Amino acid sequence: MLIFNLMLSFRKLMFLKIMMLRSVCTLYVTFSKLMFAGGRLKPFVLICTFLVIGITGYSQPPVPYGPVPSSAQMQWHETGMYCLIHFGPDTYTDKEWGYGDEDPVIFNPSEFDALQIVSAAKAGGFKGIVVVAKHHDGFCLWPTKTTEHNISKSPYKNGKGDIIREFKDACDKSGMKFGLYCSPWDRNSALYGTSAYVDLYREQLKELYTEYGPVFISWHDGANGGDGYYGGAREKRTIDRTTYYGWDSTWDLIRRLQPMAAIFGDVGPDVRWVGNEEGHAGETCWATYTPEAPDPGMEAANGYSRYWKATEGDRNGKYWMPAECDVPLRPGWVYHASDDQKVKSPYTLLDLYFKSVGRGAALDLGLSPDKRGILHENDVTILKEFGNLLKTAFSNNLVKGAIFKASDIRQNNTRQYGTANLTDADPWSAWVTNDEIKTPVLTIDLKDEKTFNIIKIRENIRLGQRIDSFSVLIYKDKKWQKIAGATSIGALRLIRLQQYLKARLVRLVIDKAAACPAVSEFGLYAEPVHLTAPVISRDKSGSVHISTVGAVTAIRYTTDGKEPTARSTRYSGPFLLPEGGTVRARAFSGSVGGERTVKEFGLAKAGWKVLYPQSNDLSALIDDDEQSVAGINSNGPQVTAQTPADVVVDLGKAVSIRSFSFTPPQNTRLNGIADKYVFYVSNDNLNWKAEASGEFSNIAANREQQHIQLKKPVKARYIKFSAVHVIEGQGVLIAEIGVQ
Repeated sequence: MLIFNLMLSFRKLMFLKIMMLRSVCTLYVTFSKLMFAGGRLKPFVLICTFLVIGITGYSQPPVPYGPVPSSAQMQWHETGMYCLIHFGPDTYTDKEWGYGDEDPVIFNPSEFDALQIVSAAKAGGFKGIVVVAKHHDGFCLWPTKTTEHNISKSPYKNGKGDIIREFKDACDKSGMKFGLYCSPWDRNSALYGTSAYVDLYREQLKELYTEYGPVFISWHDGANGGDGYYGGAREKRTIDRTTYYGWDSTWDLIRRLQPMAAIFGDVGPDVRWVGNEEGHAGETCWATYTPEAPDPGMEAANGYSRYWKATEGDRNGKYWMPAECDVPLRPGWVYHASDDQKVKSPYTLLDLYFKSVGRGAALDLGLSPDKRGILHENDVTILKEFGNLLKTAFSNNLVKGAIFKASDIRQNNTRQYGTANLTDADPWSAWVTNDEIKTPVLTIDLKDEKTFNIIKIRENIRLGQRIDSFSVLIYKDKKWQKIAGATSIGALRLIRLQQYLKARLVRLVIDKAAACPAVSEFGLYAEPVHLTAPVISRDKSGSVHISTVGAVTAIRYTTDGKEPTARSTRYSGPFLLPEGGTVRARAFSGSVGGERTVKEFGLAKAGWKVLYPQSNDLSALIDDDEQSVAGINSNGPQVTAQTPADVVVDLGKAVSIRSFSFTPPQNTRLNGIADKYVFYVSNDNLNWKAEASGEFSNIAANREQQHIQLKKPVKARYIKFSAVHVIEGQGVLIAEIGVQ
């Protein structure tokens, strides 16, 4: 990759030199004709010629700084937002990850409509979709020749269906970019773990990238190896994911078949994972990065997981490898009917937009069609509202028409490097300074006072990431006052102020830069005024509290499943909800309602008691506070099915139990995270019956509360949660356990 990037940088530099030389030669020929007109040398014209050539030769374009994006990476940057579509057997088994033994006959969507899904994504402002052609269960959504575990063995369209083709056609019709994800891990294949499977996997990539191109991204994730069906072996298979797939050869294959596709993986090679599935990059997020081995076997001192470095990148990274921020629209990546009321709100998505795209990364939003094969109505509505919100927020750049005064412009060439480039239609034309000027100042006169709360700035990343930090000031009370500042601009930097400000004079100050700045865009915007979503909480006694911030006239809530309106019950103080249920709340200013909050509660935990283990204070397990954490078996043997880590809770009385919930620690550490469990019930604390068992799929990256439905309601006084496997470490860390 290093050689590739060096060649690319050399090629760009030579291109710039050739273009400059061509211009000089053209001038030389023209003025030569004038100088020798009539067969005589004319001194005045000769002097002018040397002046023009001198100026032209001196007005060299800025030299790129550090790594720069490839053509494939540039089109990825310009995509900005796209959606990852999870749809397959997991949709019908109600699991996040399939085991690999699912019968293809269960896959038979009755109303599959790729155009409905793609259109909903487009309405949300997204520019592309990535279809999961094969997930870890090994089921292929196209009629592949590589395995019998594919759509042709399902009843969908009498075995003649091709979900990938339908998505591709829908994207072409809608003007949306198309991408694919074919999981390298295959829990169905008997060959997995052998070299023969790597050949099979590459054949799958050949089929996809030959038959369904062009694609804008080839998407890969880091989940590789573990328990699976594996052709009936039903065992655990471990591979070294750094060497097993022969990634260099696999990347070469993709490059040959889809040269304009950016390749995404945990550590690149073109786009890196940001290190979480929460949809946000770091406050500082460099596009440059030096990848490390995926499993360095260590954690950072600040508590981030092994991927903490990917969240921020490297200022002096060896490669241009920007971050992707992936997050599902719902709590999980696969459709679950129980999550129909837990779709992220439009303003939650807007906040994620600021923290991903607005930090130079990309936003990859997970969409999950339901069993019908279409997006649920709630999902469609939210996407449309988010798209409208995004359009409204960025519809009016208050800087357009303003008067700019720059402290420096490269060679005084205002046409090519002037401030007009900051508001033109070209996102990569730029205001550029002379090489020696690295801390210029740009003063903007808006002509009259304007109200704004969003600051937008962009670098010309074709010249690399040049600016280290910047500040924005306004002139108020007869002095310049700093209102915002940030680092790592890159492809885009958005700053969302905590309050709306009014100003006529605004100043952009480049505080530090590694090379002369090349700022391609600057803007000020005002997002629509909105009421913040209320915060809903409940204490151990079952008392529900609702709070909000800002000027509101009332908080309205419901507990009957209906949406809160201006006529719903007004919140005047805490109320009891001991038997659990779902609370919906909205803040109102007059008849105008703000964001809705939905919170689901199980049985209140008053009277509950942790009976085992007795050596620890485990009250944090049952305090209804997801931020408090209890540790179990930290000094005991390795957690396995033979030596599990158990927690026994006395509910105080026999109750009817339909499901149980498990909340992992709300941080990014992998140590102590239980990913396999058995759930027991008892009426005497002696005789126990297992009511549920399985795995918390993807819990390492997605720390949502896990809700496990029992096959049928049971009545019991005692519950036992048994962790039978942890991702790392010996003990188990649990934030909360509950029952519904």
